[in-house]
Amino acid sequence: MIQELASAITNKQVILFVGSGVSNNLGLPVYSELMDEMAENLGYEPEQFKSWGNNDFLIMAEYYFHQKGTLGALRSWMDRLWHHKDIEIGKSEIYRLIIELDFPIIYTTNFDRWLENAYDYYQKEYIKITNVADIARIEMNKTQIIKFHGDFDDDSSLVLTESGFFQRLDFESPLDIKLRSDSLEKSILFIGYSLSDINIRYMLYKLHRQWKDSELEHIRPKSYIFLVKKNPLKERLLKERGIIPIVSHNEDPGKALTEFLRKISNQI
Repeated sequence: MIQELASAITNKQVILFVGSGVSNNLGLPVYSELMDEMAENLGYEPEQFKSWGNNDFLIMAEYYFHQKGTLGALRSWMDRLWHHKDIEIGKSEIYRLIIELDFPIIYTTNFDRWLENAYDYYQKEYIKITNVADIARIEMNKTQIIKFHGDFDDDSSLVLTESGFFQRLDFESPLDIKLRSDSLEKSILFIGYSLSDINIRYMLYKLHRQWKDSELEHIRPKSYIFLVKKNPLKERLLKERGIIPIVSHNEDPGKALTEFLRKISNQI
C-alpha cells in the first residue's frame, strides 16, 4: 500500500489534505486555551463559560461574535500565539518531509501559516489560495496551498463560528468546487485528522456521493487517510466511502506521522 501511494506521489497524482494534528506537533495552543481567552475577553470565568457552551468551540465562538460584533481581537490573539517566535520550522521533520514529497496541491483546514512558512524556509515556490480571486492566479509550476477553512490574513474567510461551520457544510463555495474538480483526477491523502471530526467525515461523504452519482466509481482514484488509533467500525465506513485507512501502531501522534512520511520518502 505504501509503495503504491509513493508511486502516485512521485507521479504528482496525489493531493495532500493537512489537519490540525500536523501543526499540533509544533506545540501550538489547543482549543481549550482559545475558549479560555474568549471567556476572559467577555468577562466570564473560563470554567463557567465552558459549562454554558458545553465545551463546544463553535457555539462559544458564535456567542463571542454576537457579543463583540467581530472576531478581530480573537483572530489577532490566535495569530500571535500560534506564530510564536520560539517555534523553529526548520527543526520540524514532519514539515521537511511534506516539502520534500513535493505535492502539487495541498489543502489545509488549519488557520496557521506554518505550511507557508515551511515553503519559505526551504525556498520552494507556492501560491496561497483563500478565495475565488486567488484561483485565477494559479500557476502550474507552483504548489497550491488552499486554506480550506480560511486564513489569518482575511478575517472574513475564517471558519470559527457555528454559522461559518454550517455554511462550510453547504459544500458549494468556490474552494469546494475546486476540491470536487481536483479530486476527479487525483488521489487524496489525509493526514492530521481524527475520525471524531464531523467536518472531515461529511467532506468524505460528499466526495463519495460525487462519484456514486456519476456511476463511474470504478475509475475513481484511490484515496487514503493516515490514522493513529485503530477503529474497526469507522475504518469500515471509510472503506465503504472509497477511502483506504492506513493505521499506525505507534500511539504517539507526532512520532507515528513522522514514521509514516519517512516510509513514503524512503520508497520514493
